[in-house]
Amino acid sequence: MREKVDVLLKEALIKISGAADSVGLNDLRVKYLGRNGELTALLKGLKDIPPQDRPAAGKIINEAREAIEEALKHKEEQLKAQEKQRRIEAERVDITMPGKRQALGTLHPLNIVKNEIVDIFTSFGFELCDGPEIEFDYYNFQALNIPKDHPARDMQDTFYINDNILLRTHTSPTQAHVMESRKPPIRILSHGKVYRSDDDATHSPMFHQIEGLVIDTDISLCDLKGILDEFARGIFNENTKTRFRPSYFPFTEPSVEVDVTCSMCGGEGCRLCKGTGWIEVLGAGMVNHRVLLNCGIDPEKYGGFAFGLGIERITMIKYGIPDMRLLFENEVRFLSQFRKGR
Repeated sequence: MREKVDVLLKEALIKISGAADSVGLNDLRVKYLGRNGELTALLKGLKDIPPQDRPAAGKIINEAREAIEEALKHKEEQLKAQEKQRRIEAERVDITMPGKRQALGTLHPLNIVKNEIVDIFTSFGFELCDGPEIEFDYYNFQALNIPKDHPARDMQDTFYINDNILLRTHTSPTQAHVMESRKPPIRILSHGKVYRSDDDATHSPMFHQIEGLVIDTDISLCDLKGILDEFARGIFNENTKTRFRPSYFPFTEPSVEVDVTCSMCGGEGCRLCKGTGWIEVLGAGMVNHRVLLNCGIDPEKYGGFAFGLGIERITMIKYGIPDMRLLFENEVRFLSQFRKGR
């Protein structure tokens, strides 16, 4: 028995010592110590030898088993150490090599311009408000002096969910909600996405608006002109001038279109302003008395002005962007131009 066990032990130790990896080592564990392993078979064969010889034979086999287990443990530790060292070598970083430049993100140009606009008007004391994008026809049109048969609705063709619910065409409904729920004085800035059935180089079915509203006593068109003069100088440059042209909006009376001197040529005339030196940027006017009445405000005591502008239009003028669709295509090369400190 001893000779047989010694031969088996010697063979096992040699093979364990030469194991190349943990998989091969586990195969050897099964070969010698598994349920059907060679050493296990010797233990099972003890029943076939004389009873008086079994203790000595069992001791020999157990000693061999302990030796194999010790060899397996030692080899397993050795293989783990080797694997760890190989992993360290593979992950080694040469700090003398030039690093890879990390690509940095940037604010979208629409967000850059929106933040600038908000900063300007909040510095004037305006409060930023928001409202639902899915709106009732009453707040989107009727409360703003645009009844169901009014031709102005054709200019704001939008997406209807049903006859009474639609995607808002402007952020003015927020102003109606505020006027209904608060008493003057009111000085708010409403902003967000709006929707119209347009899609070309200068129009999008979804775009962003910011609208201002001031309701108080002794408010005049001069106050509106002063606010918009300061805004134009803040968003473009200190030399920017504004001019008012008569216009028509159902919710203001009188109504004006507001032009600014071209930010590219300074009013001299160029491709951007089509040689006129002026660019239209927003619409404005004094709040119509009917709108005040619809929202529960006494027009004999209070008055006010409102203005609205498209963030996309201001962005295109400010940066000389020829096609609005560039702002929605998420082209990284285009957007990276607006990274500060590039």
